[in-house]
Amino acid sequence: MNKIIQCVPNFSEGRDLDKIEKIVNPFRGKDGVKLLDYSRDEDHNRVVVTVVGEPEPLKAAVLEAMGVAIEVIDMTQHQGQHPRMGAIDVVPFIPVKNVSMTEATELAKEVAKEASEKYGLPIFLYEKAASSPDRENLAKVRKGEFEGMAEKVKQPEWKPDFGPQDIHPTAGVTAVGARMPLVAFNVNLDTANLEIANKIAKNVRFLSGGLRYCKAIGIDLQERGITQVSMNMTDYSKTALYQSFEMIKMEARRYGVNVVGSEIIGLLPMAALVDTAVYYLGVEEFSMDQILETRIME
Repeated sequence: MNKIIQCVPNFSEGRDLDKIEKIVNPFRGKDGVKLLDYSRDEDHNRVVVTVVGEPEPLKAAVLEAMGVAIEVIDMTQHQGQHPRMGAIDVVPFIPVKNVSMTEATELAKEVAKEASEKYGLPIFLYEKAASSPDRENLAKVRKGEFEGMAEKVKQPEWKPDFGPQDIHPTAGVTAVGARMPLVAFNVNLDTANLEIANKIAKNVRFLSGGLRYCKAIGIDLQERGITQVSMNMTDYSKTALYQSFEMIKMEARRYGVNVVGSEIIGLLPMAALVDTAVYYLGVEEFSMDQILETRIME
């Protein structure tokens, strides 16, 4: 049986289409690798790639794309609304089929080791691959961002897991890990006041006492004149999308602000949307077996 792993690398370039195509090209036309999606955001200045494949071909494609990103992205010139610490900001591996979390973790460590040796790139391991509990949370690892990383990696407690104890001069630092499927879910607000978006994000995210499997920050969407609560839902089966959506609506009312839309970045499991549809429709005793596509794929 084929082993299938998903990888969702985030690269710090969302504006230059030529650079984005160069970064994505290593995932095209490769045996054992399938490019599913890539989604760029100019405000975040970031592209999120979703690819699946067998472990070895996938590893080779990811390493090639990392090399291209180091060549074309200069973090000293990078500006964007999304937190970031490197040209290849984060590389998570997710078990999909006939693969355990342990195997995904081992692949993450192999990629981290080879990338650090090949490109002179300092790399942190995070989530399930983390070398210590203090490094599991990506937000904690990335705190300080690119501008603060040169000083951070000099601290003994923040020595990179692989690579030099100096940041790459133009590519910064990378985090590589293994995790459950994550849903990147953003909710837009009809206010240009970033302080309000930040306050709402603070109340929604788990780190500040909010929803258990929710990470959230406020984002300024300057071109549209609005703001956004940008979230990573780290386990949609335990904290559903509708729970975060409804909580944001409730918190927004405190400030006289309305939700004007939402967006999904990249791909997500069908069950994440089904749960939300069932909630809003009030469907009783619904089963995934009632979905036509589920029965067809059996």
